[in-house]
Amino acid sequence: MTDLLEALMIVCFGLSWPVSIMKSYKSRTAKGKSLVFEVFIWIGYIFGIARKVIQVNDGKDFGWLFYMAFVFYILNITEVTIDMMLYVRNKKFDALAEKQA
Repeated sequence: MTDLLEALMIVCFGLSWPVSIMKSYKSRTAKGKSLVFEVFIWIGYIFGIARKVIQVNDGKDFGWLFYMAFVFYILNITEVTIDMMLYVRNKKFDALAEKQA
């Protein structure tokens, strides 16, 4: 049951990141975004991945929910990384816009 709840949490997070990525991409501004927040989320996913790796190394037998959660951790950290890269891009756009103003 706990693996199911974790998997559902990670899936829900995974579904929300594409929305954030599209908003960052289309808006072309970093206003309203926090790189520090995203870094902490990224670190949290690293801890989640580390937990899964430690569990695997303990030699336990795991079901498909365990592996699904692991895959979604990787997907989510990839999505957060993309959003952080867009933040950096958008900060440059913001600086350019300020220079022109």
